[in-house]
Amino acid sequence: MSAATSVSNSDSSSNAGAGEGRPSRYESQKRRDWNTFGQYLRNHRPPLALSRCSGAHVLEFLRYLDQFGKTKVHTAGCPFFGHPCPPGPCPCPLRQAWGSLDALVGRLRAAFEENGGHREANPFGARAVRLYLREVKDSQAKARGVTYDKRKRKRPPLVAAATASAANTMMHPHLNPKNLGSSDYPIYQYGHVVVHGGQASDDDVAMVVVDSRNAAFMPLSVFN
Repeated sequence: MSAATSVSNSDSSSNAGAGEGRPSRYESQKRRDWNTFGQYLRNHRPPLALSRCSGAHVLEFLRYLDQFGKTKVHTAGCPFFGHPCPPGPCPCPLRQAWGSLDALVGRLRAAFEENGGHREANPFGARAVRLYLREVKDSQAKARGVTYDKRKRKRPPLVAAATASAANTMMHPHLNPKNLGSSDYPIYQYGHVVVHGGQASDDDVAMVVVDSRNAAFMPLSVFN
């Protein structure tokens, strides 16, 4: 092996290792969130140790983050309350969106256990935190006129019509009468597969497939 080839292989291995060691976007965000929460605990008055952190302290942290929010949440007295697309500005405060808070709590709950915390004592999974997130979700939905209900996916009309058509033509021998060879047997259609019905000799047993594009019959191999 030449020196150039050895250097090339070495560079490729180092680049592959660097790619494998690069954290994902989720991991990077989780690390930043954990560092932010740790800084909040250090700046707490008095400073708060992680082992003494409770769900109440998590709620303080979430309310503290509201000052950096970018989501307009209308108050009950605002003329745009419940309006999904306000036509003008208003003095209502900016808050953290419910979706952002919910994702943040999920990342911090995972980071807490990854950094030595016990699941039973995880403050980010406390009932008070779950209730707070639900309250924020409901209040923001009313204030901003946003619904968080999951919409049921509707089947495309063409797909539904095609399915209904296939169902209506199944197991009906006289919808598509066809003579196969010299015999005139009833035809049973199973979706796109058509087979003989009635009495036939072994040589007459055949199967064909309907081409949905031009309704042509394509014979398959004879079954022995």
